[in-house]
Amino acid sequence: MIDFNPLIRRLAGTPLAAWADTLPQQFADKLACGHGDLARWRQALYALPSLHAEAIELLEQFRLDGPCSDEQREHLRGALMGLSPWRKGPFSLFGIELDTEWRSDWKWARVAPHLDLRGKRVLDVGCGNGYYMWRMLGAGADSVIGIDPNWLFFCQFQAMARYLPERPAWHLPFALEELPPSLQGFDSVFSMGVLYHRRSPIDHLLALKDCLAPGGELVLETLVIEGDENAVLVPEDRYAQMRNVWFLPSVPALARWLRRAGFSDVRCVDVSLTSVQEQRRTDWMRFQSLADFLDPQDPSLTVEGLPAPRRAVLLARKP
Repeated sequence: MIDFNPLIRRLAGTPLAAWADTLPQQFADKLACGHGDLARWRQALYALPSLHAEAIELLEQFRLDGPCSDEQREHLRGALMGLSPWRKGPFSLFGIELDTEWRSDWKWARVAPHLDLRGKRVLDVGCGNGYYMWRMLGAGADSVIGIDPNWLFFCQFQAMARYLPERPAWHLPFALEELPPSLQGFDSVFSMGVLYHRRSPIDHLLALKDCLAPGGELVLETLVIEGDENAVLVPEDRYAQMRNVWFLPSVPALARWLRRAGFSDVRCVDVSLTSVQEQRRTDWMRFQSLADFLDPQDPSLTVEGLPAPRRAVLLARKP
């Protein structure tokens, strides 16, 4: 499902070269374990029509345009629907507006002005379906590798990559823990929407730092609460109906965690409340979404009575 030769060539002569050589076997081992729905998702990929993108826009949005008949467009829509639910996006492909649960373009618009990715080798940890990876390329990144163990997200990325075959972006169905220690080969590492799922957030920060080359930059986006440097929320059970949420720090507490993990030049560049316009159900994601997770009488609280989702973006440097 992946031709690793372009990636191996791309990473030759870099600190990541030895790791790149191991990827074909690591991927084959992971694929052998598979997933119960993987065959169905692969059939959706096979059903994608052969189309050529004559116009490609990744900087301001994800948009591909080119010749596409009505029949091809219906086949394209059916194949993409076969890969539902779509969480991150939106994507515009040959006249189809794929309206995802998250308006991830809004988040990217808040993050991108604070970054300089030109010529950078980027790692996106917990990359989902790779929406941000394409936008990173649009912002000038030299190459982007995304890791996420979710096979549906992997297949959704492959659907987009089908029409962007020459772009230097690779999605690997691996968890961060499956990467070798001390890679120290990326100029920029992103962790967006991951930290609060980690039972040991400091260990996560240390692992991210190990992936960075000296002088590299971490882009960290996560759920936060209001408060001073000692404020941290640990949900008793669920948070916004999610079971796997462990730590929601304040921005000052998170900045302290980053400094304790050995980062420097720590700064917060954005804090925003998540709205029901930014995260909502659509035809492409028909399950419950944010509106169902907020207190109907007081949307400043979750259904558990906890502060509603607030997200912050922090940047930090590896010395």
